Amino acid sequence: MKLNKKRTFLVGLAFMSICAFWQVYDGIVPQMLKYTFGIGDTVSGVVMAIDNVLALFMLPLFGTLSDKTHSKIGRRMPYILCGTAFEVVSMMLIPFAEREKNFILFFIALGVCLVSMATYRSPAVALMPDVTPKPLRSQANGVINLMGAVGGTIMLGLITVLVPKIDKDAANIVMPDCTPIFLIAAGIMVVCVVVLFLTVNEPKTVAAMREESRSLGIEEDPEPVAGEAEEKLPKSVLTSLILIVVTVALFFMGYNAVTTAFSKYCVEVFGMSAGGYASVLLIAQVAAIIAYLPVGWIAGKIGRRKTIMIGLALMALAFIGATFATAITPIVYVLFILAGAGNAFVVVNTLVMVVEMSKGATIGKYTGLYYTFSMAAQIVTPIASGAVLQFAGYKYLFPYAALFEVLAIVPMFFVKHGDSKPISKKSKLEAFDVED
Repeated sequence: MKLNKKRTFLVGLAFMSICAFWQVYDGIVPQMLKYTFGIGDTVSGVVMAIDNVLALFMLPLFGTLSDKTHSKIGRRMPYILCGTAFEVVSMMLIPFAEREKNFILFFIALGVCLVSMATYRSPAVALMPDVTPKPLRSQANGVINLMGAVGGTIMLGLITVLVPKIDKDAANIVMPDCTPIFLIAAGIMVVCVVVLFLTVNEPKTVAAMREESRSLGIEEDPEPVAGEAEEKLPKSVLTSLILIVVTVALFFMGYNAVTTAFSKYCVEVFGMSAGGYASVLLIAQVAAIIAYLPVGWIAGKIGRRKTIMIGLALMALAFIGATFATAITPIVYVLFILAGAGNAFVVVNTLVMVVEMSKGATIGKYTGLYYTFSMAAQIVTPIASGAVLQFAGYKYLFPYAALFEVLAIVPMFFVKHGDSKPISKKSKLEAFDVED
């Protein structure tokens, strides 16, 4: 059985647009808050957690709404199109408000931007399992995350080139104009979503996947029926589901602490430029890109659960090693390569394990559940890590992150459901095959 590479690539454009935005948001907005508006790290962490507060209830809400939506362009596409349109308009107000030093406009634009993103993130991610046979979802999610990493990598590279250095020794630190970065990110989002809409007919693609699965004897869930009662999960499956989402929460407690604070960490500890952090994260992104494709095959060989645990261990080791770095050296890049690969091992398989326990009529709901726990963690960790950085010191960022990656491994020992089921192959090489 082969993965349809073209179809998966096109579906992944939605996630690519999402990741392009988040790379700019996580890297640039904290610096705007600190250096333009003079907001301390703890309060900045609160502001950076707003998107996660919104996502806590909006992602499962709009995931469930998209499950119940029936339109000529599909269940997910209406949310993707409308959400992106509002997102692009509102995000362009952020650099304008920052240049004018208008915090009220900045905060309003940020709020509209985050609400818009929350309306279509779950539907965009749920589109992948909608159009992919169950046995191939880890491989497909690898491709989807590869697309996201490409979007993030593009923005990291551009940030490195286009955002000039902040002079920390100046009497008044001035944040450079970041309008070009936001403009490029908005352009990428528009292009990605337009191409997706023009090339993927959602209803026909879902029907084609179901027919393909039936022809191969793969049991797929029936088409959702309006008003149909949701089947309850068996106790053992529910227990595994809870353990997986707890792992997800702990993983993001560590990972998001680094992504949120690393741009400031590089300025404060390494003395780098405002955009200098991007070169380090770029290395991690490249490592993730390289790992995304084979990680689905690895999960098919040793199981998703073991693959996740290996990824968490790699990230913990990388963050422990980074604790001792006082400057950017080749060793730091090696550590971030390990972190990037470990991240790929985790994110490719955790979502798929959660969705594997859903039915066709509840994929959006379970996708939203996954994001509820990841966002709950990301509500807490920017505030908690921000307080640690402000009151204990920046040197505690990586120990903080490593601790939560270690804790995330524990629940996975007890997960019994959601793992990959082997697909019979004519040869070992077929595991790498994809359709054009």
